[in-house]
Amino acid sequence: MRQFGPVPQPPPATSGVALGPRDCSHPRVRLPLAVLFLFLMSIRGWCAAIPDEPFWQDVSEPVRHSTELQSVTFRKLVIDRENTVYVLTDRGVARVYDDTLALDRSYRPLAGKPVLDIAVSPEGEVYHLFADHWLSNGQAGEPFGKLPPGQYDHLTVGPAGKVFLSGPGRWAIGGKDGPETVREIPAGRDIRVWSHPDGDHPVPITDGKLALIGGAVDGVTSLAFRGTRMWIGTHTGLATCDPWNDTRPPNLETRLPWPDITSLHAVTNGVWVGTARGVFFRRDGPTPASVRNGTVSDGAPLTGESGIRYYAGRRWLRDDGVVDLATDRDGCLWVLTQTGLNRIAFRRMTLAQKADWYDRKVRTRNLRYGFTGERHLSRPGDITSSELIDTDNDGGWTSYYLGSLAAHYAVTHGEEVRRQAWDSFAALERLQTIHTNTGFPARTFERKGFKYSDPDRWRDAPDAGWEWKGHTSSDEICSQTFAHAVMWEWVARDAAERRRIATNYVRIVDHILAHDLYLVDVDGKPTLWGRWNPEYVNWFPPSIVDRRLNSAEITASLQLAFRMTGEVRYRDRAYELFQRHGYLTNIMSPMSLIALTPGFIHQGNDMGDEWNHSDDELGFFTYWVLARFAFTPELKARYLAAIRDHWESERPERYPIWNFIYAACGGESFDPEGAVWTLRGVPLDTLTWTVTNSHRQDLTRLPKSFLGREMKELLPPGERLMARINTQPFILDQGDGGATDLPGDEFLIGYWLGRQVGAIGDQ
Repeated sequence: MRQFGPVPQPPPATSGVALGPRDCSHPRVRLPLAVLFLFLMSIRGWCAAIPDEPFWQDVSEPVRHSTELQSVTFRKLVIDRENTVYVLTDRGVARVYDDTLALDRSYRPLAGKPVLDIAVSPEGEVYHLFADHWLSNGQAGEPFGKLPPGQYDHLTVGPAGKVFLSGPGRWAIGGKDGPETVREIPAGRDIRVWSHPDGDHPVPITDGKLALIGGAVDGVTSLAFRGTRMWIGTHTGLATCDPWNDTRPPNLETRLPWPDITSLHAVTNGVWVGTARGVFFRRDGPTPASVRNGTVSDGAPLTGESGIRYYAGRRWLRDDGVVDLATDRDGCLWVLTQTGLNRIAFRRMTLAQKADWYDRKVRTRNLRYGFTGERHLSRPGDITSSELIDTDNDGGWTSYYLGSLAAHYAVTHGEEVRRQAWDSFAALERLQTIHTNTGFPARTFERKGFKYSDPDRWRDAPDAGWEWKGHTSSDEICSQTFAHAVMWEWVARDAAERRRIATNYVRIVDHILAHDLYLVDVDGKPTLWGRWNPEYVNWFPPSIVDRRLNSAEITASLQLAFRMTGEVRYRDRAYELFQRHGYLTNIMSPMSLIALTPGFIHQGNDMGDEWNHSDDELGFFTYWVLARFAFTPELKARYLAAIRDHWESERPERYPIWNFIYAACGGESFDPEGAVWTLRGVPLDTLTWTVTNSHRQDLTRLPKSFLGREMKELLPPGERLMARINTQPFILDQGDGGATDLPGDEFLIGYWLGRQVGAIGDQ
């Protein structure tokens, strides 16, 4: 079988590894100081740590609605200079009290009177329009003007309280004794007037048409101003211009999340845009450096490469039909939609603070017998209706959580973190001891009669009060190999603790070796995916990743067992697989060979018809053990080349875990900036809300392909599905409507690995 270079021979038994029966102590290796220095530099010194500077974390904060607002029509939103939020409805003006929207009865003379429109002046005073007058309660209540009944239904207010009125066939400047400077046009035509911030330039729009020096714009729905710049929202896109100086017609931008614009609100470095399908921020100034989010005054949100940040779906809004929007002095975005008021806040936060938030969330909401558990919500979106459930891969997900705890402990040496790690490790231990099939880890366990997932895979435990789930996959072996490795490296303090870890792990490896490199269930048959025998592995062509992946998995397992015990039989078996069966060649096979290869059917599964992102997950966690526990430096160098090859194909994802595992294996040219961008953008809402992006006009669709990537652009995490680590991010539409609460501990392992490898600085 073709090899990538000569097959390495096993080193002598005395080459730096402490041998002997179950010697679980770390081998003592004497390295020259220069070599030690270079090794340490390869772990932490390839780049300066990205400072953990505060950024603006976006979070949806629910606004309650009083029962009197049921079935109302919501029309307009304004915020005064005291930061009070007012909403115009067909039943009158409502306001926000703390976190509740209710009808405003503050001024008894106005309570219950039909209000046609409300507006806020640049100074922050709220004005009300009635059928025969307008007024403001500011300035001691003096602003007031009479009107001919029924002629005006819209007002806007410029500086110094200058009032502009409009109605069918006319617009005017408001005066105390009646309208002034009335402009009449043919009856029946719809007119709306906006006030330029300088107060001297009313901007009328007639039947959706805006007249400019460079030509008219049709289908206008809204305007916003900043300085001499004007944004024009239309039913078909967004335009900008200097309305009194531009001699060319404004260019209409249509490459937007949705072009049917309903409202606009300008801020320092961009504009908020409400549409019939959600709200987005369009940055028009310099995009902040990749390691920063900007500030609230800059427009706050983390944006994609196009400078757009899109908020839609139930993660962010009651519904996507935006009626109006505004920002308050705290930087919160208030969005009025057809079914009510929404608030998106931007909270100043560091990654360390975000990690603390996720840590508390996992510990208080997503632990089940030491496993990191999902919650099923019987009422989607309502966490109070949730219950912890078992999943197909509790041992695997918990192994990754253990990775975060181990890295956390390696950085901080916190005793509470160490205790938490051992608690979850105990769950992994019980996966083996809950039954009598030695060395076979169950997928999960539950008290008898309460199993949730895949009921056909469950078996009774010797303890009559419990059941356990079999049919264990290579996924669990891979993830548990990683978990035992990080516990061994970072959490164990002495030989007794390392012996405990080794005993639990080596039983698994011995089971696999005793069954000819298969994982055999209680029925005496290999499980569907627990297969590392050459007859199975080399049945696949190099274009199917299982050949490469399974070779790496069993090699990593044998390396870890050898390091833990010093028993050469593990190393010898690995070299036998290298020399007789080409497993090193398989590991080194380039990812560029992986391609559509249909027709290789394993127990009804076509193994080459699509790319499964779980294989990326399993690959990278295997690489951790493959590189860090390599038999020799020569092998480690070869492994690192294979890891780099895989990482290059995954680089567009900017995924923290892939980046920092690659770095921890010795990779130097990884992407810490992209990883931090992702960590900062991960939402705090861990419900699996349905996310829909297939309607968006700002994305580049990709043709159907083997990799399954549906779009070219990588969207900010808040615009994507909240998903497990095995879900690729280039999918347009996903979710279950908020019926599942995920732990979100992928953030924790990404953050703490970044801290441990020195890519992310302390706060």
